[in-house]
This record gives sequence, C-alpha cells and structure tokens, in this order.
Amino acid sequence: MKSIRHESIAPTRTQWVAAGTDIDAHHHDDHQIIYAARGVLAITTDIGTWIAPATRAIWVPAGTVHAHHAHGALELRLVGLPATDNPLGLDAPTVLTVKPLLRELILAYTSDPDDDGAERNRLRAVLLDQLAASAQQTLHLPTPTDSRLKEICDILRANPSEQRTLAALGKEAGVSARTLSRLFTSDLGMTFPQWRTQLRLYQALVLLAEGVPVTTVAHRCGWSSASAFIDVFRQAYGHTPGRHRIGGAKA
Repeated sequence: MKSIRHESIAPTRTQWVAAGTDIDAHHHDDHQIIYAARGVLAITTDIGTWIAPATRAIWVPAGTVHAHHAHGALELRLVGLPATDNPLGLDAPTVLTVKPLLRELILAYTSDPDDDGAERNRLRAVLLDQLAASAQQTLHLPTPTDSRLKEICDILRANPSEQRTLAALGKEAGVSARTLSRLFTSDLGMTFPQWRTQLRLYQALVLLAEGVPVTTVAHRCGWSSASAFIDVFRQAYGHTPGRHRIGGAKA
C-alpha cells in the first residue's frame, strides 16, 4: 500500500465506482459496513483480502487500514457507525451474509444520508439488529508472511488452475511438502487445499463480474467440470454462479 489516508468519519453514503478502480489505503475513526449492491468488492489489508458479491457485506472496524478494488462497476452502499457502537463485537474485517431484508434496509438507510428524522433512526435500529444476526462468512484470502510460502502462493495466484501437488510445487521452491503444509496452517490458518479453493472462488467472482461464461470460469479456475465448480460455488455463496449476475443474486 503506497500511502495511508485518514478519514475521521466513515460517512454513510452511496458511491459509484468504475470497474477496475482502486481506492488507495485509508482508515476511519469509525466502523464501516461496506456493501456492493452491484459488482464485486475486494478489500485488502496487510493480512489478506476479503471479497464480497451482492449477497455479502464487509465489516471494517474503526482504525483498520484498507484499500478497495472494484471488480465490475460498483454501486457501493456505505454505512458508518461510531467506534463505540459495535453490534457485532468484531475487531477484524469480516464478511457477512446479506439476506433480502438486510439488503433492503441498507439500501433504504443509505438512500438519504442527510435525513435525521425519527423514522430513519428506527430504520437504523432494525438494520443494526439484522447485522448482529448476520452469519459470518470465511470469504477471506490471507496473505502469507513467510517468503517460502509466498513463493508458492504467488505461483497459484498467477495461475489458479494450477493442478500440481504441494510436493511438486515445493520442489520448484526448494521446500518440502511437509514444511509447506505446516506453514499453510501456522501462517495462513488453513490447509493448502482450503487456501487454493478460496483463491479459486475469489478468482471465479472476479471473472463472473467481468461477464465470463460459467463453463469458462470453471476451467480457468481449476475445476475439472462446470458441475464441480457449481457445487463448490453454491456451498460457498448460497446460489449458483449462473444466478450470479451483477447486483442480481439473492441470498
């Protein structure tokens, strides 16, 4: 991250962001709920990347340095909350399930951010209740700190369809499969297959946001068939990739 911009308040607003746009590293004194009503949003910190399609939102705690990247044209709905108001009790970025009711609450609450009336305050209270009840999702791609592991992860990032085993990849990096397996667990908190699946799901969302056909996405991301890809995608996101249209998928 090049420079870090400080914003004292995380404002509640709607923001349109062109496809491929980067929003440089910054942080807020307040908490922020970031929801892409259209497009796919990626948020990156120094420990990893969180990605959210239109059925997910990302909770960013106060003070967290983060950057954004737009996959597809984004319609961002941003909800700022005082640092003292943490309905989720979370101190790290987290992906949250956005069911239809919560989606409509976010859209309604951000449609007129200057409204300070009693009705909107009641709307906010319901929104916070729904947030507190939202399921947390493990849609997080952690970033390695170990240089040996980083080399392996860079190979996979460059080609998510890479099919070589951990032992074969380790030979290229001069590291044993046993050491790499241990590093995946200790450095990234997940196994090699789990991390690779997360990477492939991440890349699948990116390609779908760009309008790439489902079968092509499956093969580019390393699945042996479209049906295998569809099964994994449904388990992760609650709907099939065929229903995943920009802003159109429902939780």
